[in-house]
Amino acid sequence: MTRLVLRLIALAVLAGGCATAATDAPRGSSVPKWESRAVAPARGEFRILPDGRREQIRYKGWTTQDFGTFRTYAYGDGHPEPPVARVAMPTSLAGDPARGRALFLSRAKGPCAGCHLIPGDDVWPAGGVGPDLSTIGDRGLSDQYLYQQIYDPRLIFPNTTMPPWGGAGVFTPEEIAHLVAFLQSLKGPLPPEKDPERSPFTRSKPVGFGDNLDPTNNPAVLLADDGEALWSAKGPAGRACADCHREGPAGAMKGVATRYPTYVSAYRRVMSLEDFLTVHGPETTGHLLSAQSVDNLALTILIKMASNGLPVQVDVTSPQARAALARGRASFEKRVGQRNHACADCHTPDKGANKFLGGRLLVDVSAGLTRHFPTWRTDRGEAWDMRKRFQWCMTPLGTNMLAADAVEYAELELYLTSFDNGRPMNVPGIRH
Repeated sequence: MTRLVLRLIALAVLAGGCATAATDAPRGSSVPKWESRAVAPARGEFRILPDGRREQIRYKGWTTQDFGTFRTYAYGDGHPEPPVARVAMPTSLAGDPARGRALFLSRAKGPCAGCHLIPGDDVWPAGGVGPDLSTIGDRGLSDQYLYQQIYDPRLIFPNTTMPPWGGAGVFTPEEIAHLVAFLQSLKGPLPPEKDPERSPFTRSKPVGFGDNLDPTNNPAVLLADDGEALWSAKGPAGRACADCHREGPAGAMKGVATRYPTYVSAYRRVMSLEDFLTVHGPETTGHLLSAQSVDNLALTILIKMASNGLPVQVDVTSPQARAALARGRASFEKRVGQRNHACADCHTPDKGANKFLGGRLLVDVSAGLTRHFPTWRTDRGEAWDMRKRFQWCMTPLGTNMLAADAVEYAELELYLTSFDNGRPMNVPGIRH
């Protein structure tokens, strides 16, 4: 029997729901080379501009700025964390409080109001990840102290989640001087709040968008119809999913999605269900199921819906799973990008979890973040898988994104999914 036939048999068994933990671990800590099978905007590729500058290819409407001087999640990325900078406020700079307030609210910069509350009916929605700065001018802090805190707060607070705004080049020294002048102007007494929803400390917590599986409420459910059609359609190889899985998606796929992401021995790497479809489709039916394509999303939603109500049960005990979990956790805690942020800064209880970042309530990783994906994004009008959510989250934080099907994302997703073990799947989700 040829090696290709053996591989196809192994893949068919995996897709049929009979996957077991592989016994062959990756050699050392290395990860096999993987050629991305994602759609073009999701491959993390670059183009060179006529002036020689490099820009990253991303989805329409996303920034194309190259953040190549900052750390990414790539396992081979050798960039160190930016060194802590001790700076002195230039005596030649005279700050303007009005210009400082405009910079504080600028969405092109921070905005600082995403984490900090300040006075003003136009400050909406303010976040509560950082302390309330409404009367910071009453604290008697020196200009030098505030300048250092904005330029690089790690000098005083090594574990802070606040970015090194000056060190990363987001704010210039002159702009920081304006911000200092503005902060020094914030003094009490404060007028009474007109609306408790303005403040992240009195704002009501969101209760969700209703039933994930109500098609009148969640348009992503309708993608399952497209998945049904794709399931039955013969591909270029002359076969359809239905030819091998005769019980239909509801019967043949029941329980399968609860075990993904999982280590797949044929590829010697962790793969999500979406990753697996990118290789299984072309090698069986001939259907091209590129990661983050409409067909991949539709088939993923169809397959995952067959496991709705069943508890997630990803492998966390095999040698391959334990090694991947360790790498995924390291990524979760790794500070990356221009903002020098880690996932843990937003999604752990001792940092930002259960607090408002602007108008968004940050979820605690221990509550589980994955069992509703793919999820309909109400503000975008489209369904996103977990990887697109990763890429979107990292881009405004100044991090070059990896390919959607990169193993780094797969192992990060496995780590996140491990918190969902024992909790029921409910796909597709719906979120703002």
